[in-house]
Amino acid sequence: MRQLIFLIIGILFGITMYKSEAASWFRIYEMFQFKSFHMYGIIGSALVLGVLMIQIIKRYKLKSAYGELIVIPDKTKSFSRYAYGGIIFGLGWALAGACPGPIFTLIGAGFYPILIVLLFAILGTWVYGLIANKLPH
Repeated sequence: MRQLIFLIIGILFGITMYKSEAASWFRIYEMFQFKSFHMYGIIGSALVLGVLMIQIIKRYKLKSAYGELIVIPDKTKSFSRYAYGGIIFGLGWALAGACPGPIFTLIGAGFYPILIVLLFAILGTWVYGLIANKLPH
């Protein structure tokens, strides 16, 4: 039953991404050229909502769908790990024309060349899993 609920939430998220044009290559291109506020508004509202939700989870000690207490550990402060990660993420975003979030949305919308992006996202995750213990975390 929980899987069905998660599937429905995922489908609704995909529809929202598609209808808001957050999965649109044109909108992403506009954002990087500073020609439109559209994507900055979406990203900014997601950031504000994320901060609020994390604070609610921490303050009210909310539980997961499985009934377990949600524990969010503090992150260690490090400039280089976020800079390198951001650069790699940004390069992938620029090459693909989309961030990883809407990959499945784009596939569902019929943009099948994004399957190549999905393949390399999976490959990159697998390679990271192989070398994660050798990287500075």
